[in-house]
Amino acid sequence: MQLETAQDGKMWLGVLLALMLCPGLEGQENPFTINYIHMNILPGLEVQNGENLTLQCVVDISTTSHVKPQHWVLFYKDDVLFHNVSSMKNTESYFIPQARVYDAGTYKCTVILNNKEKTTSEYQVWVKGVSNPRVTLDKKEAIEGGVVTVNCSVPEENPPIYFTIEKLKLDAKGFKQKREKVSQNQNFMVMEFTVEEQDHVILFQCQARIFSGTNVEISKAIRSELVTVTESFSNPRFHISPKGVITEGDQLNIKCTIQVTHLVQSFPEIIIQKDKAIVAHKTHGNEATYSVMAMVEHNGNYTCKVEASRISKVSSIVVNITELFSKPKLESSTTRLDHGESLNLWCSIPGAPPANFTIQKENTIVSLSQNFTKIASERDRGTYTCSAGIGKVVKKSNAVQITVCEMLSKPRIFYDSGPEVIKGQTIAVSCQSVNGTAPISYHLVKANSILESCNMDSNEPAVFKDKPTKDVEYQCIADNCHSHTEMISEVLRVKVIAPVDEVKLTILLNEEVESGKEVVLRCSVNDASGPITYRFYREKEGSPFYQIISNDTYAMWHKEKASKEHEGQYYCTAFNRANLVKSNPQSNILTVRVFLAPWKKGLIAVVVIGVIIATLILGARCCFLKKAKAKQTPVEMARPAAPLLNSSNEKMLSDPDTEANRHYGYSEDVGNHAMKPANENKEPLTMDVEYTEVQVTPSEPYQEKNRSQNKAPSGNIPDSRDKQPAGLGLETKGTETVYSEIRKTNPDFVENRYSRTEGSLDGT
Repeated sequence: MQLETAQDGKMWLGVLLALMLCPGLEGQENPFTINYIHMNILPGLEVQNGENLTLQCVVDISTTSHVKPQHWVLFYKDDVLFHNVSSMKNTESYFIPQARVYDAGTYKCTVILNNKEKTTSEYQVWVKGVSNPRVTLDKKEAIEGGVVTVNCSVPEENPPIYFTIEKLKLDAKGFKQKREKVSQNQNFMVMEFTVEEQDHVILFQCQARIFSGTNVEISKAIRSELVTVTESFSNPRFHISPKGVITEGDQLNIKCTIQVTHLVQSFPEIIIQKDKAIVAHKTHGNEATYSVMAMVEHNGNYTCKVEASRISKVSSIVVNITELFSKPKLESSTTRLDHGESLNLWCSIPGAPPANFTIQKENTIVSLSQNFTKIASERDRGTYTCSAGIGKVVKKSNAVQITVCEMLSKPRIFYDSGPEVIKGQTIAVSCQSVNGTAPISYHLVKANSILESCNMDSNEPAVFKDKPTKDVEYQCIADNCHSHTEMISEVLRVKVIAPVDEVKLTILLNEEVESGKEVVLRCSVNDASGPITYRFYREKEGSPFYQIISNDTYAMWHKEKASKEHEGQYYCTAFNRANLVKSNPQSNILTVRVFLAPWKKGLIAVVVIGVIIATLILGARCCFLKKAKAKQTPVEMARPAAPLLNSSNEKMLSDPDTEANRHYGYSEDVGNHAMKPANENKEPLTMDVEYTEVQVTPSEPYQEKNRSQNKAPSGNIPDSRDKQPAGLGLETKGTETVYSEIRKTNPDFVENRYSRTEGSLDGT
């Protein structure tokens, strides 16, 4: 039976292993589906801090297999996987013992079977409350001024935790001191608290807060054990002597005492104050004393303050002093006297009790009675007081300031520059009354009006600054506390030199000057002071061609008769004694042009025209003489040499038609075929040419017709027959003019001549 049972167990184990090892095969052979999945939160969605929490994931799967399929169950908190298990059961659980605030959150579970997956909805779980904190102290007994260290922790919770620690007094309600702090990385917080004065029995209370989502969970307030406090020193106490009524003249003793515990390592400091002034103090010991002869001014409130490093205790008392006699009063007939007037002072006490009086000037006694009278001088000025004494009590009166004024001497006025001042330069005008009581008030008067005022506490000069631009007069007025009217100085006259700042060169009338006329250059300056040195320069010349010194603001240079040599560029410079410290100002550059007078131009034109006419006449005369000479020359001299003509030319010359055509001016030179002598281009440069005028009679009509039909070849050399005279029995219609050119050459050359027909009457 046992074996059989064992065999059955082995069989089921083998089946389970087969199912686990072959999930894919099982999925393929046995179809399945996940019907639903949900989560159960036990005991509920809200649990108290420290209760057990159970998370159940319930899965319903349908399959054809008789065995439940193997699947995975995964648990998530705030989308973070914190637990997973492989299961064949419908329900899987996760147990959280003693849930804390950090266990609160959003939970869900997921089932995975092969390639299928299904997730529950999200469940918000809240953990209410925080576990109680633990409070521990470093000591149970403390001394005033000491420190108690408090440790507040919540071991069961996770940070961050917000701690609040309060210091409480056992016999008082409410907290005396409260401190709050966040611990980001630890679940505890350590804080130090100072034990203050009058802390007899104290304890501490701790509370923790933890943020859970949007909620804040707060723990209970847990108190610590009691701490007993021991005083380091007692409250200060006053001891006043003499006791009872204290009168002025009595010896007043004010003592402040304390009691110090044996636990204190060093004594505190004891300070006695009257109002806010410290009158006594002690750093070692348990008492401080203030001793003084009682006076009415010692009345008031006294404070004793005892201070340690962290502890301060204070006590106060009021002291009343009975006045023996009133404070004396010093009076004067006047506080301001002129030199030589009478000074009267008297001292009195209300009620006029018998007393000893003294009158003092600063620290010097001037009278041992109630009154003081003398003729005032400069050395009597100062502060006076009166003292009255009865027994050991001496009281001082009010102070009276006496001013004795010496009349001022006539103020002297002067300035720091030379006899002349350059325009725009700053000068220092000084006023000084050598004798007289200070303070002195000075006024500088310029042009009958006050320019500036100054107060001096001594007899040193008062200095005023000014920039005069023209000649000016200054006066000084001085005044002090003397009853005499103010003193006026002499008149200070200051001569101001205006320097040359701008120079301009101009020419009168026009920059273009007629030759022979006057040229005038004008060099002008601004409103400068004379004498002024003017210099005229020509461009590119180092030295001036004209210089003049004048008190006027301009200078002239003129030339009575200008010529062409006066053309050019000019400029000028000007300076006075105020320009010695800098370069001389230079004017603009002016260009001067000189032109001929119209009558001179006309005269030159007449002369030129006359010369031209004379030249023409002379040329015409020469030409006429040459022509006359040419007419006398034989006609044969004008013919070309016979060897220059060929046979064809001779024939053409003998042709009557050709001759007739030539008589009418017909020329064959248009074709440029005229024959030229072989030596034509070899005529020397000295060859002379003469022209003669010949009257030619036109040919008969038939000749004119033949000329149009039989044209002579171009390039024929004209013969002397071209000059055939008119009147050979032929009817003529007019005459025509022929100019003959006769070239004279060397005897070795043949004379060449040609004729050109100027025109005919019949228009052909």
